[in-house]
Amino acid sequence: MTAAPSADAARPAHHQEAAPVTQAHATPPAHDTVVDPADEPTVPIPRDLINALDTRRPTTDDPAGDRLDERPEAVSVWTTAQASPVTQRKNKYVPASTAHPAKMLPEVARHAVTHYTRPGDLVLDPMCGIGTTLVEAVRLGRRAVGVEYEPHWVDVAKANLEVARDDGFTSDARVFHGDARQLVTLLPPEYVGQAALVVTSPPYGPSTHGQVLVAPGEGVQKYHHRYGNTLDRGNLANIGHHRLLAGFTRILFGLRTFLRPGGHIAITIRPWREHAELIDLPAQILACGVAAGLIPVERNVALLARAAETDFVARGSFFQRDFIRKQREAGLPLHLIAHEDVLVFRTALTTTDTDATDDGPARSAPAGEASTGTEPRWA
Repeated sequence: MTAAPSADAARPAHHQEAAPVTQAHATPPAHDTVVDPADEPTVPIPRDLINALDTRRPTTDDPAGDRLDERPEAVSVWTTAQASPVTQRKNKYVPASTAHPAKMLPEVARHAVTHYTRPGDLVLDPMCGIGTTLVEAVRLGRRAVGVEYEPHWVDVAKANLEVARDDGFTSDARVFHGDARQLVTLLPPEYVGQAALVVTSPPYGPSTHGQVLVAPGEGVQKYHHRYGNTLDRGNLANIGHHRLLAGFTRILFGLRTFLRPGGHIAITIRPWREHAELIDLPAQILACGVAAGLIPVERNVALLARAAETDFVARGSFFQRDFIRKQREAGLPLHLIAHEDVLVFRTALTTTDTDATDDGPARSAPAGEASTGTEPRWA
């Protein structure tokens, strides 16, 4: 497990807002970049440790607890694909958004923002891509801030926010260009302790959507299915699964600096298959969150299929359907993935929020460090 950064790094030292990108399809440099030595493979957290964490609920004495009680009741299944992805983005996102290899469904972000924030709250996405989280937050009257590693998507995210402004949604929203693992030095001090919600998703590596082109005599070709330059080792999508987990843990730790007490982090994630073997990424991200000192509170399902009267209408991509067909022909009874997991964590309600295990009494968290107490409400 990677060691948590020291409390001295809890406040930003400087920031750099995204500068205009002159090339519309700029990509990261092709040469290898140095990856921080702290980016080491994470170690799964034992289930008995997670089960042993404090299960107390927020009390009415907690301001954050009061706010949560007044919000719409959270449900474990989010019907977020009743409309197709194309319909959800129609007239709200610029055409260049289509090229992103792993776009979040707008309704997923919209559902999270609706249920975990109020108008005027700040919503943050440290890996914002085309800005889906930011756009949906602004269109719901929330403020938004995002970070994106690839310069081209910074420009696209800004363009999508301009569409929202042109439609009359004027909430403050900013996009910064940089590596989300450096959040505490990337975002300006004005955002420290201000975010009510983070909505994000780690890069899926090989499991991306992409586009399909069928040319006579050339068969089916896939394009727009990779993150930036595959030789750029600074991109989390290109550094291997274990280092991805280590980098994502570091991002989650950095997010604690910018979340207010009791603030939530909603992470959309799905498993994928490598050579027909299921990679349980949701469970691994859960371990990352606990290792980063966050408190797991919910595990929900965001549907990727339309819930009809008697069944589901799958919305799998061409490549997902083709993969399933081939696996079934080979004798493996696989099915299309019809949902994403949504893991929801929160930060400590107060600086004296405690954690208690069977090994001893509760203790106060050190200064500048959130406790690992929990109030699990797993669906």
